[in-house]
Amino acid sequence: MEDLTQRQIDILRTIIKEYSESGVAVGSGIIEKKYKLGVSPATIRNEMVELAKKGYLKKTHFSSGRVPSAKGFRFYIKHLMKQRDLSTTDEVAYKNSIWDERAETHKLLSQAVKVLSQRTGQLSLITTNHGDLYYSGMANLLNQPEFLDLNLSRSLFSRLDEISYWERILNEFTGFEDEIRCMLGEEDFHDPTFDACASVWAEFEGKELKGLIGVVGSKRMYYDSVIPQIKYFSNLLEEIIKEQNL
Repeated sequence: MEDLTQRQIDILRTIIKEYSESGVAVGSGIIEKKYKLGVSPATIRNEMVELAKKGYLKKTHFSSGRVPSAKGFRFYIKHLMKQRDLSTTDEVAYKNSIWDERAETHKLLSQAVKVLSQRTGQLSLITTNHGDLYYSGMANLLNQPEFLDLNLSRSLFSRLDEISYWERILNEFTGFEDEIRCMLGEEDFHDPTFDACASVWAEFEGKELKGLIGVVGSKRMYYDSVIPQIKYFSNLLEEIIKEQNL
C-alpha cells in the first residue's frame, strides 16, 4: 500500500490511535508495552525512523517521540480508517434538530452549525456562495490542548472575521472529486500557525444557494466519527434547500 510495508502500516495505525487519545508524542516503549505488536522496541524504533524519513511521522520540539504528520493522517483516513455508521436514531435527531427552521435560510444554517458543533465537539462552520459565514462552538476548541496555544487560538479566531479566507476554501472545493475534503495542517491551511489543525468539509448545493459545511479542530480529531456526521448533514441540508427551491 503506497510505499509502506505491512509492519510499518501497523505501527503507523497504532501511533495514530495512541496520539489521538493522548495528544502527546508517541515513543517506541509505549507501543511495545501497550499494543503488543510482537516486535522488539528496537525494531519499532527503526520502523519509526523509516516512517519519519518517508514523511508519515515527525518529531516535536519537546519530546523524543513522534507524532503523525499530515501525510500520515491522510494515509490513515484514505486507507485504514473504518467510518462509523450513523444510527437511525442519530439521523432522525439530526433531521428533527433543524427541520422547524427549514423555511428561512438564515435560521436553518445558524441552527445547523449549532447542532453540528454540539454533536462533534468541534468548531463548526458553514460558508456560502452568497458571502455568508456561520459558526458555532468556539468554546469546544478550548477543551483541546492544542488550542491553549494563544497564537494558534488568536489566529484561528481572527480568521472567523475574514470572509475572503473561507470563500477561498469554498472555491478550492469546487471540482473536488471526493464527497469529503479533509484539510490537514500547514500545507492545506496555507499558514504555518495552523499546523496542529484539521478541518473536514462537505458541499451542499441548491438552485441558487451553494455552500460548505464542516468542522475545525485538532489534527487528532476522531475522523471515523466526524466524517460520516458531516456527510449526512450536508446531504440533509441539500435535500432541504432543494425542497425549499433555494
